[in-house]
Amino acid sequence: MGSLLNVGARALQANQVALQTAGNNIANVNVAGYSRQRVALATVPGQNSSAGYIGQGVTVTSIQRNFSAFLTRQSALAVAAQSADATRSDKLRQLEGVFTGGAQGLGASISDMMNGFSDVANAPTDMTARTVVLTRIDETASRMRAAAKQLDDLQTGIAQELQQKVSAINSLASNIAAVNEQITRTTGNGQSPNDLLDQRDQLIKELNQYVQTSSVAADDGSIGLYLAGSQQLVLGNAASQVAIVNDDFGDSRTSKLAIVRLTGPFALDESMLGGGEVSGLLRFQNNDLNEGRNLLGRLSLAVTTSLNDQHKLGLDLDGNVGSNLFSPTVFGNSNVMTPKAPATLNTGAATLTLGISDTTQFAASDYEIQFNGATTGTIVRRSDGVVTAFDTSLSATNSISIDGLDIAQAGSAVSGDRFLIKPYTNSSSNVTSVFSTPRALAVASPVAATMGGANTGSLQQVSITARSNPLAPASLGVVLTFTGSNTYTRSDQGATVYSYTPGQAIEATVTGPPLADWTVTLQGTPKAGDTVKVNTNLYPTLSAGNATAMMNLRDVAMFDGAALTDGYAGLISQIGIRTQSADYSAKVSASIATNVERDRAGVSGVNLDEEAASLLQYQQAYQASAKMIQIAQNIFDTLIQNLSR
Repeated sequence: MGSLLNVGARALQANQVALQTAGNNIANVNVAGYSRQRVALATVPGQNSSAGYIGQGVTVTSIQRNFSAFLTRQSALAVAAQSADATRSDKLRQLEGVFTGGAQGLGASISDMMNGFSDVANAPTDMTARTVVLTRIDETASRMRAAAKQLDDLQTGIAQELQQKVSAINSLASNIAAVNEQITRTTGNGQSPNDLLDQRDQLIKELNQYVQTSSVAADDGSIGLYLAGSQQLVLGNAASQVAIVNDDFGDSRTSKLAIVRLTGPFALDESMLGGGEVSGLLRFQNNDLNEGRNLLGRLSLAVTTSLNDQHKLGLDLDGNVGSNLFSPTVFGNSNVMTPKAPATLNTGAATLTLGISDTTQFAASDYEIQFNGATTGTIVRRSDGVVTAFDTSLSATNSISIDGLDIAQAGSAVSGDRFLIKPYTNSSSNVTSVFSTPRALAVASPVAATMGGANTGSLQQVSITARSNPLAPASLGVVLTFTGSNTYTRSDQGATVYSYTPGQAIEATVTGPPLADWTVTLQGTPKAGDTVKVNTNLYPTLSAGNATAMMNLRDVAMFDGAALTDGYAGLISQIGIRTQSADYSAKVSASIATNVERDRAGVSGVNLDEEAASLLQYQQAYQASAKMIQIAQNIFDTLIQNLSR
């Protein structure tokens, strides 16, 4: 009798636990990270008798999680990749919004400014036309500064986001360490702490949203988490802290994620971080945003420098030499940086200064210089990784010439010394128009060419442009006398005969670069005895030669082979390509994350229909168990009544 009662009681208890587990699954159906649980039942060993083993009922051996370690890990990694791609895509769309097109964009302002010189070229004494040009110069400078300000604001926002996400990482790491400790304490009883394991897995998934981790399970039930492949973040119940630090050069616009050790922050290699929002933000800040800043800075520096240089080659209405139209870029410490980390400080006495040699050769990039001797080393163009060897001692000015830049060295370097060159970091932020007087607009050329009055050929002047201002006296009064249809002599070079090709420039400088003083271009077929005289411009108020030269700058191949007025379009195109690529990556990674999570939920998620069926099943079993106890009780009562007679 007792055996039947015990079997019923055990069955009742087992089915009650099963009902409670199914109910718990239903209650947690919407809880993030909850893994469906099921009751593991086992038969109680039978009792031996002469008739054989008599069953003793059922017992609950454990409450198990429906769990796939592989899918859970894959889901966390997919979340990390999705977070990184989505974050970078979102920021690139913001960057794209900085460089707007249309009439309100910087490109339209530059085109309007350059086209304004055509009105001045047609009417050099028209004060209205001159005033319009100055207004457009001021508008161009304003839009350059506005774009730079937007980039700075975007940079500030990213810095704040990085700090917030670092705080979240530190909090999650501490929470995971605390759960690790609880799991370690409860694992000793032989049963799996399902809710704590779910909690830890969810915390790890949330952590991977910020930064990708790798995990290693320990024998005590805890999990160790590592960043960048091998850097310990959580080990047992101990959690390290992370922080955002500047790079080796102390560049505030280039950040790294670092693990905080007792010896100080240990910066992690960005390429090893994998996914996560922090990785996406760092990639955007250190690469995409820096590229956008360099593209804008290159555009600003090339436009303002070329216009300043050309304007200085002209004369104003009072015969004075032209000055700057825009505030000239002054290169300083922010453009040439040295390492700040104690372990990598330069030990030599070398210093570098930055200058401009050719605005048409600019590349939108930073440069890293590493010396392997006093004057020798390599320079890396960071935008594409191209490495160029140099030896400054081979230059008369102890300089390195690369991509239109002149990097001069003073003092001797020591092997291992490093420098970071940032040519375009501030060239947009500080640009202003420094011109305000229409009369001082130097649109006249200081040099003129006069065709001989007795010429009989079809020789005509195409253009004459100053290369220096003021002109060297020796370069003036030069008479070109044609000895035939394709040869001529120069009054400053004696009887030397030169070849004439229509449309090909004739330079004042005959011994090679650097070119100076003037250049004249002729067309047509001269006759023997025809002459052209190059002299000072005697009528600067009637001349617009320099205005024409400034207008012609719009067609100069300046930005990777594109014309000056197409530079902004090229900038928009490069940012647009990056944005489109990032958007595609974000969509792909989001799809992968959705599919992996669906697979994980298929194993661990709660299905309400399935749980409802389980409730009915366990309810019937529970009722049958109760009926079994009731029958055992009735039999026992009948037996007692019969024995009492």
